[in-house]
Amino acid sequence: MGKRLNITLLIIFLSIVAFAQSHKATSTAKKKIVFIAGPDSHGKGDHEHKGGCTLLAKALNDSVPEANAILIEGGWPKDISILKDADAIVMYGDGGDGHMVMPHLNEVDKLMEKGVGMVVLHFALEVPKETAGVYFKKWIGGYFEINWSVNPSWEASFASFPDHPISRGIKPFSIMDEWYYHLRFADDRSKITPILQALPADKTLNRPEGTHSSNPAVRESVLVKKEMQTLAWTFARPNGGRGFGFTGGHVHNNWRNDNVRKLVLNAIAWSAKIEIPENGIPSATPAQSEMDALTKQVN
Repeated sequence: MGKRLNITLLIIFLSIVAFAQSHKATSTAKKKIVFIAGPDSHGKGDHEHKGGCTLLAKALNDSVPEANAILIEGGWPKDISILKDADAIVMYGDGGDGHMVMPHLNEVDKLMEKGVGMVVLHFALEVPKETAGVYFKKWIGGYFEINWSVNPSWEASFASFPDHPISRGIKPFSIMDEWYYHLRFADDRSKITPILQALPADKTLNRPEGTHSSNPAVRESVLVKKEMQTLAWTFARPNGGRGFGFTGGHVHNNWRNDNVRKLVLNAIAWSAKIEIPENGIPSATPAQSEMDALTKQVN
């Protein structure tokens, strides 16, 4: 009887230990966030895809215990298995017909169907309407469409923000960047939450009409109707997946702005379903020397 009782107690003890270890493993599991930085383009200090991703990934790993941010540089990963267990993907690179995602639309769509988060920064928002545009509306709720959207450089001012986890810790700010606007959004806007909105100055449409500069629809929206333009937004997919688009990010030094950096860090964490602190995700303001070290080394 005593021997049988000891065996029973041993089994109960081992079960408790196994449960505790399982619970600990579950509670300490990190969210995998894969940054995909396209090849650098433009001159030094602009479109610093690798530098921007390096800075943001480090900030997440330093400040968010639940985050495991990984950087892939130079374009789409050669080994796509790295994306299979991702909780969120961040794309920061050149767009258009040569967008790095173009050969991989079907495989990415399968990840989105599983609920993987998606964050798209700046030029990576521009994709061809007939192909990737359909997917982007499904993944993040919108995209930059040529002959509809425009890409002027201007100082946008943001005075208020919605009650959303991404807005936590953000204070009113103004900053010069190549802010895209008049984007093409999904027909059903109910799942889209604008995070940054501003009314562009009339002079942002002073350029001649062109694929990226001006068109009748955008002139009517801004010059006639005076409609606020959405420059950053969230998208809640029906399957629970989360998307975020941010049109800024042309100017590398803008990551030194505490509000810009915090907003995008909040958004990346939110897309991976990480709880955002009341005051947002903290990160130290990078020194100018640190920013310079992350730029393209151009002779």
